[in-house]
Amino acid sequence: MLSRKSYRSSGFDKAFTTISVTGAGFGRVSVTPYCRGSESRRLFAAVAGIVLASCLSASCRMAPAYFSGSTMGTTYSVVIVDPVDKVSLNQTKEDVAEVLDAVNAEMSTYLPDSALSRFNRQHSTAWQTISPGLAEVLAQANRISRLSGGAFDVTVGPLVNLWGFGPVPVPERPPSDEVVRDTMKQTGYRHLEVQLQPPRARKRIPELYVDLSAIAKGYAVDQLARLLYRAQMRNFLVEIGGELRAAGLNRENKPWRVGIEKPGQFFSAERVVHLKDVAIATSGDYRNYVELDGRKFSHGIDPVTGKPVAHDTISVSVVADNAMEADALATALLVLGQEAGMALAENHAVAAYFIYRSGDDTAGVWSTAFKPYL
Repeated sequence: MLSRKSYRSSGFDKAFTTISVTGAGFGRVSVTPYCRGSESRRLFAAVAGIVLASCLSASCRMAPAYFSGSTMGTTYSVVIVDPVDKVSLNQTKEDVAEVLDAVNAEMSTYLPDSALSRFNRQHSTAWQTISPGLAEVLAQANRISRLSGGAFDVTVGPLVNLWGFGPVPVPERPPSDEVVRDTMKQTGYRHLEVQLQPPRARKRIPELYVDLSAIAKGYAVDQLARLLYRAQMRNFLVEIGGELRAAGLNRENKPWRVGIEKPGQFFSAERVVHLKDVAIATSGDYRNYVELDGRKFSHGIDPVTGKPVAHDTISVSVVADNAMEADALATALLVLGQEAGMALAENHAVAAYFIYRSGDDTAGVWSTAFKPYL
């Protein structure tokens, strides 16, 4: 028996749970708007595992500046609470589009001329000059890899393809242990070296292939936040494909309220958290899987074993100072699972919320550092 359920994107694939943001008058991709005092109508649609929610009531149309679009094979949205005139807003939209295009041009594996694609094509172990942004992301990726004991690894692409989660056809049966071991010889974050000054990187093995799908969206969110900060904006929310950064306060002059979706149930929040000047990212395994020989295999590949993870952890949400770190850590902790992931979170003061299977239902547990956000 062969079947597949997964979501493809333009080089930035990542399974994640929906993040719903609540607050007066806000609506967006993966945002559920609550317009108090009105009987608002809502338009809902699923887009690559994300919820599209647009508030159509008169009171919602009076909400602070909001715009959205498509990028990285998913969607993005920006909500600005600070006063902004029409001319400034139009310029901001153009600037946001330029930033997103620039990140794609650096880090997409689907654009053949991107900086990352050129690096991947070079079967050389010599140092290659790269952009400062790409160097920053690669350096952060290696840091999270070391922190997690290899649970996070941007070189795991060949294993992802082997198990049927890449652009290649899905296999008819699970790969043998021998094939897995052979494929693992082409992977390993320790085979990737990065320098920030000057920005450059090199492979220790020619076959190494880097995929930044589990960290690049977070980086792009941070770049948009930097753009808005430079424009003297201090109260806003930026989101790309479920990775989110909340700055300042919402229109009610309160921290942003973000609902972490209950796995498998759109618009049903497992927990609501309160965020100010931090980022949140969620990684989950329940929407993207393959079925081989009657068995389901999660898209979450453990780089240490070369096989899909087989624990009961369904999703992990991480709050951090920046979205790039939250993005990568959420993936690492999902791979590790609740027990090992919680140990890492407690040892390194990571604010993490784990959702795991508990009989026929789900349950949640959080690290000490996550408690202030509840």
